[in-house]
Amino acid sequence: MGSRDALTIRAGLANAIQPGQTTTPSKALGLPVTAALLTPPVGTAAGLAGGLALGKRERPTGPPLGPVPWWAWLGGFLRVLLILAQLYASPAIGAARFLGIIVTVGVLDHFGWIGFQVHPANVWRVAGAVLMVIGVGVVTVF
Repeated sequence: MGSRDALTIRAGLANAIQPGQTTTPSKALGLPVTAALLTPPVGTAAGLAGGLALGKRERPTGPPLGPVPWWAWLGGFLRVLLILAQLYASPAIGAARFLGIIVTVGVLDHFGWIGFQVHPANVWRVAGAVLMVIGVGVVTVF
């Protein structure tokens, strides 16, 4: 197992834990939107601290926004959508169902959208996606 696999496993664990962590301030404050507004700056601070700890202090040297497609900046809106889903949907439907749905829709990399490498659908990938859908259904029922 390579370092990228280990990083991905850690990210998967973080993904499983994050909905509970995101909903806890919402419950404690009784203010879900305020909790949603406070979560991203914490992530930004963590990213800055991690970058500094790794010695990564990049500064743009040319036109910093020129090569970035306009649609790439919409990721911030999608982050807010994910946080709001964690706040409102995950407590109602449960962590396993919530994460199962998120993982299942991730099989869309067949299309290579938004800069990801194309991973063509084949029998095994389609079978895996079907099994994930079945798994989400089983978790939902039980």
